[in-house]
Amino acid sequence: MMKLLYFARLRDELGCAEESLVLPQGVNTVAALRSHLMARGGVWEQALGSNGALRVAVNQDIAQPVTAVGPDDEVAFFPPVTGG
Repeated sequence: MMKLLYFARLRDELGCAEESLVLPQGVNTVAALRSHLMARGGVWEQALGSNGALRVAVNQDIAQPVTAVGPDDEVAFFPPVTGG
């Protein structure tokens, strides 16, 4: 079971901080996972869509869209952080 974490504005927009997900067959990259979640529609499509800047970490390592994901992974979605 994959663990998904949502931080900052995503947590607020989606109304949850974390969830567990049975990884559907064929969802094996960060990009595929993001598309799968966006297919829920509504707020999911808006919050995870390409219009908003978004970072992803797989097992606490920054990931790219092509990064592989598996059923035992922890995947975190969060907005980029800027500092001064």
